This record gives sequence, structure tokens and C-alpha cells, in this order.
Amino acid sequence: MDKIVPAQYQPPLPLDKLILQDGAAGAGDRMELDVLIVGAGPAGLACAIELAKLAKTDRTELNIGVLEKAEALGEHSLSGAVVNPRAFRELFPELKDADFPFRAPVAKEAVYLLTAKGKWRLPTPPSMRNHGNYIGSLCEIVRWMGGKAEELGVNVFTGFPAAQLLVRDVAVAGVRTAAAGLDREGKPTPGATAPNDLVAKVTALAEGTRGLLAQAWCQWQRVSSENPQIFALGVKELWETKQPLDRVIHTLGWPLPTDAFGGSFVYPLGPQLVALGLVVGLDYRDAALDVHALLQRFKQHPLLRSLLAGGELVEWGAKTIPEGGFYSLTARRAGDGVVLLGDAAGFVDVPSLKGIHYAVQSGLYAARAIFQNLKTGATLAEYDRLVNASFIADDLYRTRNMRLAFRDGFYLGGLQAGLMTLTGGRFPGGRYTMHADAEVARRSAPGLRPGSAGTSHGVSKVDAVFKSGN
Repeated sequence: MDKIVPAQYQPPLPLDKLILQDGAAGAGDRMELDVLIVGAGPAGLACAIELAKLAKTDRTELNIGVLEKAEALGEHSLSGAVVNPRAFRELFPELKDADFPFRAPVAKEAVYLLTAKGKWRLPTPPSMRNHGNYIGSLCEIVRWMGGKAEELGVNVFTGFPAAQLLVRDVAVAGVRTAAAGLDREGKPTPGATAPNDLVAKVTALAEGTRGLLAQAWCQWQRVSSENPQIFALGVKELWETKQPLDRVIHTLGWPLPTDAFGGSFVYPLGPQLVALGLVVGLDYRDAALDVHALLQRFKQHPLLRSLLAGGELVEWGAKTIPEGGFYSLTARRAGDGVVLLGDAAGFVDVPSLKGIHYAVQSGLYAARAIFQNLKTGATLAEYDRLVNASFIADDLYRTRNMRLAFRDGFYLGGLQAGLMTLTGGRFPGGRYTMHADAEVARRSAPGLRPGSAGTSHGVSKVDAVFKSGN
């Protein structure tokens, strides 16, 4: 059987196009800031909010800007989501949980192992227990956080993708935005506008998963990790339903093949609103595997058919998720004039399916390190020290090999992950190694092509993208 290795077709990162000397020709306007944050997700906005609060308490004037590629806050934010409120409580100590933009506390939960027609309820693993957590919509959370940031005087610029990293010697000096109004060949059309330069004393990269500028900085400064970062693709649908759902549901097994890692989620967002999705690791072995099609098949299961009967799809979306965990964290996330936050730094714990509160906490730590850097000249390495001494590093270390165990398949991986859970990650010990997703050989013969738009509750990719608003 023929094998395909995607890395053989992957072009190298074009550093000559992504790293630009500050002052290079070609820019339109130039804006100078004290702090520039690239990405208005939970990490970037938490950083902006904490910085503004620190400046206000210290009676210091700080010009803080947040650059967001989406036309409006929250448009490019996607998650399940079940949220641990811990970091929100630290960011907003004056607020109660009821004041946060969450939908509802988790009241009940269930974990199932699925076959094509049946299900077995499993004991909820300790890492997946959500007592004390809240169901929420990440786009709503981001919009709320953006409002809080603007109330504190933060400048939020939407509709401006950051295209290049501006540097002076080995220091990051800011970013250049993408030019607007170009055709498919990259040539200006009538009404095209030149890119703008935003320069700052410190730039925080909170671009999300596999951000180009974060990748460029790591490669430029030769910042590496023990294991390569690996990723998953999550596809999510939002349904208006006739039937209420009273619990958070996670599933394992069907419709995934046993050599693919992943699972599903079904969350109640309201009396007649349900979020459901499927997440699959991108180290799968079948070149024909299609996550969207797998989700359409998942909806045919009796567990979902009764819930979705008479319902209507209202929104669709997809995103990638960093899954490498502790050993895929870069040796440092701070440099001269720059820090990396949230998903851009890989702060996601796969066994607990959590990343939002790590993103917010990383924003808090970055803000504190940046503020001290601007005030006293302390190095931004303080950010790494804060992260390494925090529950972020502790949590990721405890589960350091759980995701990696599934390189050996569903059953053996599940056995090893169970032993790791029982021993707090100590057994089996050592560091599990992984190949980058693109280096995994794929079966090129026709494989599983599950589900279709013609099945009950099925939706084609074209219709799904329309529901995403893009």
C-alpha cells in the first residue's frame, strides 16, 4: 500500500518574508505604542486588561493596543466550551462568578464509549470532572473581555491581520499589517491600501494555534522544544433543538478508527441550544480521513438522533488545537521585546480538554512581566519564571505523556493513560517522543469516508462554511 508523508510536500517557513527590519520601505501609516498585543482572544485580552489595571493602580500612562484580524471581536474565536473560572477570578477579583459571561454551571456530566449503534457509560476520569466549571461560548467571553479592556482605555483594532514581524537587531519592535485590497495574485486593485507599521516597546504574540509570527520568531531565534508540537482539528456545530439537554457529554470510540486519537463533545448552551463537535488528532494514519464527514456520521448515532430530531443547524466552525503538552512547550516563551501567550505557546491540557483558563492566566503573567520590564528594566524572562512556577506548568507536567501514549493506538494508549492517571503521571515514566503531524505516513488507498450531507441532520461542507459566516 502506498504511503504519503505530508512533510515531503511542505514548503519551509519564508522567514525572509515574515521578518522585516523596522523602518523598511512599503508601509503607510506608523503608530507607536508602549505595548502591542497581536490577537484579541482570551490570552491577548487578559494581558491588555491586567496591564491597564496595573498602570491605573500605579498612576502610569500606558498606550496599549490590541490587533485583531477578525472584523469584530469573537468572530474568529471558537471553543466548546467548558471553562474553569480560576483565572477569571484572579483577573477580576472584584467580580463574582455570576458576573462572568458564562451560560451556566455544569450540573451533570457523562462519558460514553460508543459503537455504531450502542453506548457504554464510563466512569468520568478525574481529569474530565467538571464540577465547579461553567459552560460558555468563547466568542461571547471574548466580546465581554474586549468591552472590559476598552473601558480601561485599551485600543482594540479589529480587521487588521498582522503579516510581518518588525525587528531591530535581535529585538522585536512590532508588526506590519497585511495590505488590503489585493487580488488573487497579490496585486493592488482600485482602492487598495498599504500596510501599516505598529511599533512598541514590547509585543505580545497571542495569535492562537500555529501563528505565523510566533513560528517565525521561534525559528529566527532558534527556540525549540523537546518534542515537536502536534495538533488536532476540531469541527463544531451549534443546533437549536426541540429536546433539552441536561448534561455535558463526552464520547470516545466510534466513529473514529482505532488508529486515530480524538473524541466528541455535546454541551447544553441553553434550554434549546446545543453545541456539539468532534476533535481528531492530526497524526491520523488514513489520508482519506475527513473530520467534518466523521461529525456527520456521529450525528447518526442514537445518542444524537433523538436530541437533534426536529432541530436546526444555526452555526458551524472549525479550528486547530495544540495537543503536544508539556514536552512540546518551547524552551522559553519570552525574548527581547516579545512574549508568546495562550495557544501560540501551546498551553492546552488535552486530558482535561482545557485551554481557556491557561490562556487567561498566561495573559496575566505576561502583563505583570511586561509592566515590570517597562517600569524597572527587568527582563521579560520573568514571564517564563511565572509560568514555570504556576499551575499551568504543574498541570501540563502531570499529564505530560497522556496524549502521547495514543501514538500506539486507542486500546494500548487508553491502558497507558489509565496508569498515568492512577499514578499522577509517574508511571509509565520518562519522555514519550512524537513525530510532527506532517511527518506521519498516511495510507493513500481509499479509506473511511463516513457520513454525507444526505444523511439525517447531515450538512455539506459548502453549507457548513456558509453557516460559519465566512
